[in-house]
Amino acid sequence: MKHSSGLHRTLIWLYEGVGLWPVAFRWAVLVFDVLTISYFLVSPFLPRQGVHHWLDYTIGTVVALDLAARFYIAPKKKRFFRRFMNIADAIVVFSMLAPLISQNYAFLRVIRALRVARAVSILDTRSPLASYLQLHRVLIERAVNLVVFLFIMSALVYATQVRREGSDVHNYLDAFYFTVTSLTTTGYGDVTLVGWTGRVLPIVIMLLGVTLFLRLLRALVAPNERVEVECTNCGLTRHDRDAVHCKHCGEVVYIENEGFDT
Repeated sequence: MKHSSGLHRTLIWLYEGVGLWPVAFRWAVLVFDVLTISYFLVSPFLPRQGVHHWLDYTIGTVVALDLAARFYIAPKKKRFFRRFMNIADAIVVFSMLAPLISQNYAFLRVIRALRVARAVSILDTRSPLASYLQLHRVLIERAVNLVVFLFIMSALVYATQVRREGSDVHNYLDAFYFTVTSLTTTGYGDVTLVGWTGRVLPIVIMLLGVTLFLRLLRALVAPNERVEVECTNCGLTRHDRDAVHCKHCGEVVYIENEGFDT
């Protein structure tokens, strides 16, 4: 199906094109993402009476427009909502535009932080920042994954334990503190959970959290971690950091590193 509308061409140009204005537009999207993610991370620690619903409505509307625009220009719309980030944005829109029930689902907003790890895709590939992000992409993604996991599990602990008889969780900070001590297997014991969720959640936190932490640690200390650089011949995207040729087709690949001066 061919799209000939000016709006369709303009959106494709902004989201996927090259040049000053498309790059500036994608930078604006990145800044918006960083600001909203910062708000999502900080808001659980703020008093509930300080929440401004107009801010939720504004953020939700912008995210909805961005989601609608990307859906409009998607070449295969049936596959659009098979991507996790698109589903996550739809959930964020729901939580932002439904303030009366969003308190139970607000923790899902923080999954939008995963977009920051993919910021390299919006930048001019010739910029030093894009080169740095590309070089450390795996490390950045794993660090963001761990942070997102901490906040989501803290919110689950809070949602299932606050105001329950016998629970030591009285606010979000208590929940976050419990999550961190469980992840590090410190287990001070000054904050305890009750009920079957109080047994299941610590197990999930320790098993998945330690796995994510070890993956992050490996990315920090493993010098031979693979990097994502697309081969111009066969399209293979993952190569050893010190690779000179593509292992699939033998084509020369150009992988920048900290000792490579372009």
